[in-house]
Amino acid sequence: MKILLDTHIFLWFISGDNRLSIDVIDAIRAPDNTVYLSFVSIWECIVKYQLGKLPLPESPEIYLPKQRDRHQIANLDLDEGSVSQLASLPSLHKDPFDRMLICQALQHGLTIATVDSAIRAYCISFFAYSNPI
Repeated sequence: MKILLDTHIFLWFISGDNRLSIDVIDAIRAPDNTVYLSFVSIWECIVKYQLGKLPLPESPEIYLPKQRDRHQIANLDLDEGSVSQLASLPSLHKDPFDRMLICQALQHGLTIATVDSAIRAYCISFFAYSNPI
């Protein structure tokens, strides 16, 4: 399975947060799964860090890539094909970062690991072949 981590899932995973289910932890750690963190999540974290809404032990542009590499999570760049998905994406979710993650998942055939019910609404309609984690 190819899994795209929603920003909060990545943050919970790297911090050992107990809100993260064992099923998601197992899926992230499974050697036959490829797990991605989007550039969009790094961008979102930098914005929240600058606004004082996301405390981190180091600045996000250093800390987050370091943690991504430490946990062997692949980087997912933002590409034109993903951005083009916005043209046909229904307005079920207003968060621009989450909308772009949905577009990347659609473009690259990824399953999104999230607890966000608005993202799950997209997953039900677009990922009928693959249940969201």
